Parts: sequence; C-alpha cells; structure tokens
Amino acid sequence: MTKQFIVSAIAGVALMGSALPTIAQQQFITIGTGGVTGVYYAAGGAICRLMNETRAEHGFRCSVESTAASVYNLNAIRQGELDFGVTQTDVMFHAVNGEVAFAEQGAWDGMRSVFSLHPEPFTLLARADAGIETFEDLAGKRVNIGAPGSGTQTSMDIILDAAGMSRDDFALTSELRPDEHGPALCDNQIDAFIYGVGHPSANIADPTTTCGAQLVALQGDYIDGLVSEYPYYASVTIPGGTYANNEGDTATFGVLAALAVSEDTPDDAVYALVSSVFENFDTFKSLHPALANLTEQAMVSDGLSAPLHPGAERYYQERGWL
Repeated sequence: MTKQFIVSAIAGVALMGSALPTIAQQQFITIGTGGVTGVYYAAGGAICRLMNETRAEHGFRCSVESTAASVYNLNAIRQGELDFGVTQTDVMFHAVNGEVAFAEQGAWDGMRSVFSLHPEPFTLLARADAGIETFEDLAGKRVNIGAPGSGTQTSMDIILDAAGMSRDDFALTSELRPDEHGPALCDNQIDAFIYGVGHPSANIADPTTTCGAQLVALQGDYIDGLVSEYPYYASVTIPGGTYANNEGDTATFGVLAALAVSEDTPDDAVYALVSSVFENFDTFKSLHPALANLTEQAMVSDGLSAPLHPGAERYYQERGWL
C-alpha cells in the first residue's frame, strides 16, 4: 500500500505563550527548533505555550531556542546543550544508526522519541524564468541546498545521489538559511532552493507572492525507490492553491517532523511535556495550520526511529494508546 501524508492547506499564524505566575522551585527546559519564520519554531512555541500555561501543575517552564534545525538539534541534545529538539524523522534514523551527517560521532543509542509531528514535504521552489520543471533541471543552475546543520541539506544529498547527481552539477551551491533563501530567489541571486518544511510556510509563501516562484514536482523512479526503501519517507501532495501563483497540485515526497530527547532527560519533564500537549490537544492543533491534521495515535507511532522515552511511554500507556 502506498504511504501518503496529508498536507494542510489552511493559512494561519503561531501563537506564543504568555507569562504566568512564578512557582516555587521552578525547573526549566529548552526546545531546539529552527529558524524563527519556520514551522519548527512555531511548533516548539505551541508546545511551550501549553507547558507554561499548565506549569502550576508540573513546575516546568519551557523556552524555545531558534537553531539550525534537525542535525544541530540532535547534536546539541547529545552534548547536553538542549533538552528537547525538533528534527526530521530521517535525520533521527541517521543519528540512531551513526550514518550520513552522524558518521563521525557514531551510532547514538541514547536518543529517545517523544512524538512525531507534521508532514514535511521536500519542497523545490524555482524562479518562474529559470526553466526548471524537474529535479534534473537543477543541473547548471544556482541552487540553495539548505543551511549547514539542517535536515534539508542532508536530504538534498540523498536525493542527489538517488538521481545520479551531485553538488558539482550545480553552477553555484549556496547554504542560506530559510529566512534568506526567498529574498535571494526573488533578487535573482539563486535559481532555486529546496526546503523540507510543513505547509503552509511563510518561507514558501513570500517568494511565490513576491516574484511568482513556482513549485517543482519531485517524482520519478528514483523518488519511488526512496519511498519504497526507507520507512521514514512517504509520498506527499501539496494541494493546489496553497500558495499564490501555484494553482495545480504538486507531487513530492517527504518525512515527518518529530520531537527527540536524550534518555538522560528526567521522566517527569517528558511526562509534563506530553501531558501538557495531549490534555490540550485541540488547542495545540489550532496554534499552527501545519498541526491541524494531527492525530494522537499517529503522533505516538508514525516515523519514530528511536524508542519512546519512558516519561512519554508512561503517559501513552495511561491513555491506552500503547
């Protein structure tokens, strides 16, 4: 059976938490996310908002840190610099197995899963005048492959290898952050960029509105091969009309976002986080459109390459989900 993620096409904005009274012996946790305009930051903000609103019950104050995203977050958790981190599920798999971006560090058997989040289609966006209609058309073009330490950059190398290409095929390879690649595209500094992101995303909406940038499908036998071979990939359709000047559906593939943590993180901290989210689940889903189609059962099971943290597992067992 073909795996298929559903992408929300609703527009909206994320809301951040408001201040609450200080409680005795307050403890602090930090969630590593991504760029401030991206969905990771919004998702982390939604989690922290609910934790902070309920901290009189559990004593934890949550804060969000903007980072270079997936790879950075997992390395920072491993080094004890972050408590939690949002990551792509394929990057989580690579970290567990000590491969790709984590080959030098080796396998990390101390990583634990908390839950999965929204689908993240690999989104290829090109200038309307660049003559790019397929992934292979990127040859000879100026391409942004994602910021260093991002899951996007790791995924780009995997797609290139599957397509029989490499970075050397590009006329220019840039490593701009998500808040930089849209302006660079519209200013004709690059011809295209790839971005693994939940939809709708401001980093895609801005260039499609400002300079008519076009979504490019990622499909073909080599894409089908990746989806078939790796359990963390699935086919995705970005609905037409999600973005200005892009009325047709766009076929692509992608991963899920997930929340990761170290096995050393106290059980009560993880339990407090998951209970804050799932006891206020409708509110959580309303805080960003990329979260709108989430279900409890899918979040507990889909795409998670590392074992569940005991604090999360205890809550899920109490709810009868495991």
